[in-house]
Amino acid sequence: MSRAGKVRVAVNGFGTIGKRVADAVAKQPDMVLTGISKTRPSFEARRAADKGYPLFVAGAGRAAEFEAVGLAVAGTVREMLANADIVVDAAPDKVGSENRGLYASQGLPAIFQGGEAAGVAEASFSALGNYDACRGKKSLRVVSCNTTGIARAVSVLEPRWGVDDWEVTLVRRAADPAESKRGPVNGIMPTLHLPSHHGPDVRTIYPDLPIATTALVVPTTLMHVHVNHVRLRKAPQDAAEVLRAFRGTPRFRLFAPWEHVDGTPQAMEYARDRGIGFNDMMENVIWEEGVQLEGKDLRFFQAIHQESIVVPENIDAIRAMLDLARDGPSSIAMTDSALGLRSKN
Repeated sequence: MSRAGKVRVAVNGFGTIGKRVADAVAKQPDMVLTGISKTRPSFEARRAADKGYPLFVAGAGRAAEFEAVGLAVAGTVREMLANADIVVDAAPDKVGSENRGLYASQGLPAIFQGGEAAGVAEASFSALGNYDACRGKKSLRVVSCNTTGIARAVSVLEPRWGVDDWEVTLVRRAADPAESKRGPVNGIMPTLHLPSHHGPDVRTIYPDLPIATTALVVPTTLMHVHVNHVRLRKAPQDAAEVLRAFRGTPRFRLFAPWEHVDGTPQAMEYARDRGIGFNDMMENVIWEEGVQLEGKDLRFFQAIHQESIVVPENIDAIRAMLDLARDGPSSIAMTDSALGLRSKN
């Protein structure tokens, strides 16, 4: 722990997820960011330096390369970890599993991302799904953006009405905005392996959930969209009851018809207008008009912002592992308040 009694958090990797998690950590009242790592100089490394984040060299990187362009280096990743109470691994996919031994050798609790296989950690994590079950774990894996979005929806529907069957078609964006070399540019690419990996991944949180997922990739960089058909075990009174349940749950943003949010462009324009770091949308987006109930059959759309939805989950995972909050709702409330997410639906 730091002198101020705050938990010392290191972020190993400073790309799409790492830079967002680092900023989120820096905003928390019970945490302090002790360092971030990069393998080579980049605009992101310069941004870290501009923000005053201690910069450490990762992997095969060399301090001389950073110093040659005027970026001061605080040391190596091992030195960064030696001054931390916990590490969030935000390295590229599959690199996290390679880093696991390093963290274990230092006896350091570690959080991994959804790009790693589930076996990289003791458990998969969703703040609304299994916070209490993850208390005190030495390693956790925050599930992927799409899995996080589905798990949040499950946390609303399953406890209230039960789920007999859940089918999801995921319309996936092709790439992050900065990934200019990725596609498709002109095409719709079905994921031919059935089911897609998302259903099995959700079951790492909800082992008994009857869910089947299919996915296809489309040429957009804004958000993913999920097309959900859920057969509930008992019928809600009406669609309004379902909407009240979503609206009353943290990390959901519902848009009414009068707001004229026709799709993902307007949802992200709302995020830009709101101005939460990086103009992100960390909540599940649900269109009120797109929620339909026929008896026990519920259909709804939701949109998921790939770059940011897992950021608050990483913060809650830190608190769960180190037992820093009374319970999951307390941690979620603290996280969301610090990030500016606690506004009315």
